[in-house]
Amino acid sequence: MRFADYAKMYLKAGDGGAGTVHFRREKFVPKGGPDGGDGGKGGDIVLRGSTNMNTLLDLRYRKFVKAEKGKPGEKGEKTGKSGESVIFDVPLGTVAFEADTRKRIGEITEEGQTLILAKGGEGGKGNARFKSPTNQSPRQSEPGEVGKEVTVEIELKLMADVGLVGFPNAGKSTLLSAVSAAKPKIADYPFTTMEPNLGVVTLPDYRSFVMADIPGIIEEAHQGKGLGIRFLRHIERNSVLLFVIRCDANIEEEYQILVDELRAYRADLLEKPRLVAVSQMDLIQGFQLEEEPGLDVPWIEVSAATGHNMDTLKERLWELISNTKDGAT
Repeated sequence: MRFADYAKMYLKAGDGGAGTVHFRREKFVPKGGPDGGDGGKGGDIVLRGSTNMNTLLDLRYRKFVKAEKGKPGEKGEKTGKSGESVIFDVPLGTVAFEADTRKRIGEITEEGQTLILAKGGEGGKGNARFKSPTNQSPRQSEPGEVGKEVTVEIELKLMADVGLVGFPNAGKSTLLSAVSAAKPKIADYPFTTMEPNLGVVTLPDYRSFVMADIPGIIEEAHQGKGLGIRFLRHIERNSVLLFVIRCDANIEEEYQILVDELRAYRADLLEKPRLVAVSQMDLIQGFQLEEEPGLDVPWIEVSAATGHNMDTLKERLWELISNTKDGAT
């Protein structure tokens, strides 16, 4: 299945049904009076959270969506049938905005949670509603309300405990595949990862957390270079950031570039707990750096190929995640 994390849609909720003008006419009921019913409500257009979904692909090709109109009221003061709503199941972490103003409509964070993107119009009142002591035979009714029309932008921000941040070919995908059952595409050329990948990392005592491999960041990504900011938004949802930097790179320089890119995109991302994994240590004899990197955050030397320090890495990430959750309670 292809990954899709963005969709733009034009929505038209259903109009409410018109109220009805009707008078009761029965052979043995000489004073029947008005009995026109209200119109039915127009259908809504709704998002619903589902843990079974992991992409917005179903929405990407639904450019125009229209919900059903409500039916007119009926005699006997019967309300017309409501229009059928259109409901889209979406992954947790889905956020919706009005396209013209970027006004936030809401977000989906829980299984079964619903979010109305476009509300259907209410049905109009039938003439039975206008009966009064001074108006025994009202001939007035109301048309139904018009359903909302709106163009929306829908974005998916992956909800993971740990987000992998690094340059292309830093070894993020290899690391993810080594600590989880995820099978990301891995090759020896830049931008192998063209879409985020999720993996569940398991530890002893039935512990586990979710790790997200974010496509590589390059310098000036926040200005649209490389893959640009398209995937930076996924980092917003991660509790902990794991910076992955090759052991044969200038570790301090690359780390600072990555930090600067996150700061330029959203400065509050740097408030998240950070850990640096110096990757591909199997390239160095003895699995030890000649000089310790001058970093202002904790770091650990790892090798996904040999498993060097991988269990230690998982435990340190678990500790950071636990501390984050404890602080939020």
